[in-house]
Amino acid sequence: MRRIFVDSSYYIAVIDPRDRNHARTLATMAQLIADGVTSFVTSEPILFEVLAYFARASVYYKTRAATMVEGTRLDPAHHVIAVTPDLLDRAIALYKSRADQPYSLTDCASMEICRRLKITDVLTADTDFRNEGFDVLLHD
Repeated sequence: MRRIFVDSSYYIAVIDPRDRNHARTLATMAQLIADGVTSFVTSEPILFEVLAYFARASVYYKTRAATMVEGTRLDPAHHVIAVTPDLLDRAIALYKSRADQPYSLTDCASMEICRRLKITDVLTADTDFRNEGFDVLLHD
């Protein structure tokens, strides 16, 4: 079964139709579902990022974001990885080893999750993942 890691840029683009990646994101997800992909992985820090992104938005967008996060957590097709001390240690180590890169700690945790689960496809527009050898599915 093909598993896809879902990054915050995907959720943000789905929630906000004004996002420059909105149409491409919806089309990519529709194609993945048509191709039979039924297993998605994300993490708690990704969901935190989504809610933080919309923290100063209107009530409408904050509500949409919270509803999407809740739905993702309940959806059996999505597996949400919790932050463990081991994951945090590995993410910090990657962050330190890539001090020349603009990776966030959340990016580093995501990359470590992908490596641990042998996931190569990332549903993101963030090209930092490409720099680490992952296939970025929302590319220009």
